Amino acid sequence: MLFALVVLVILLAGGVAVIRSMNTSLSSAGNLAFKRDLVNQGEQAIATVLSRFSGSGSLSTAAVRNSNLKSANYSATTLETNDSGVPTALLNNTVFDTVGVADNDIKNDEAKVSIRYVIDRLCSAASSPGTQGPGGCVFPPAANDVRGGSSQEMATRLPPPPSTTYRLSMRVTGPRDTQVFLQASFARPEQ
Repeated sequence: MLFALVVLVILLAGGVAVIRSMNTSLSSAGNLAFKRDLVNQGEQAIATVLSRFSGSGSLSTAAVRNSNLKSANYSATTLETNDSGVPTALLNNTVFDTVGVADNDIKNDEAKVSIRYVIDRLCSAASSPGTQGPGGCVFPPAANDVRGGSSQEMATRLPPPPSTTYRLSMRVTGPRDTQVFLQASFARPEQ
């Protein structure tokens, strides 16, 4: 009888441990789901920013992109970042107010998600990237380095216009103050 009681206590302790482990796993899965949803929500900022760079958007001309445009959360120079590469403008509201406007935040009240973003041109000065050159701006690889085809096709193609690299950094805040920081980079011809 004593042996049966000892086995019963051990089984009971094992059952409690399994239940606690399951609760921890469920909690971790829920946190991962929140994070993944915030990453998906952050893609809204990419569409918003790319529309500003195309057509009649506020950043569609190279002349406008040569200087800061606070109303579009845009900096013509590389923004200061922390050790993780996140612009300090996304970490500190006072710094953000020097770069952007809080009214540009993308909000989804139904999902309780807010997206704050900044765009910075990866250049050291607010002037034409052509005059700064590779020492002052980050340029994507030359098209001749990445395109394929025969040597005859490559010789007849016109070289693409020079492009400059831009970085879009986002802070996505969701339910229970969950935060995700995202970055995307893209190149835009300077015409």
